[in-house]
Amino acid sequence: MTAIDYDLEFLEDGRTIELISIGMVCDDGREYYAVNRDMPVRRIRKHKWLMENVVPHLPKGHGDQRIHMPKRWLFHYADHRVKHRTTIAAEVAKFIRAAGPDVELWANYGAYDHVALAQLWGPMIALPDGVPMFTNDIQQERARLGFRWDDLPRQESGEHNALADARHNQTVRRWLAAQDEGLVP
Repeated sequence: MTAIDYDLEFLEDGRTIELISIGMVCDDGREYYAVNRDMPVRRIRKHKWLMENVVPHLPKGHGDQRIHMPKRWLFHYADHRVKHRTTIAAEVAKFIRAAGPDVELWANYGAYDHVALAQLWGPMIALPDGVPMFTNDIQQERARLGFRWDDLPRQESGEHNALADARHNQTVRRWLAAQDEGLVP
């Protein structure tokens, strides 16, 4: 079994979930990060929490006057990590399939993440072959093992950057697995 830990940053309003960015790390060492070029920028601008916590982590242009970015831009549209949603969907399916036939998806509080992930391809019935129909939840595993939130390894930096969060999810999942196997006191 190969695990892929992931995180999505998204805008949700109780009815819809709109992808902002996705980060994935695989036990085989591969990583994937993309920012949704098609995100609802106007709605995100009105969301104080996203503007303060997620937007600062999106790719920005630095130091090149030829690619001057107006202040109204949330991210650098020409950055190689900024992609159309359809491109992200194709690349994520390929990333997951490359992990092999027995892949597990893991996320922290992963219910919304899984819905946003599945919506890359439309309804759940449209999931590509090789993409699991569910995500294992780190918090559920923590509770099963009897740990408190405060017992888990802390994320040192990058919180709400999808790739940094995915890397931290991998750290926490591996720590929980070691606890479960009795490898760490």
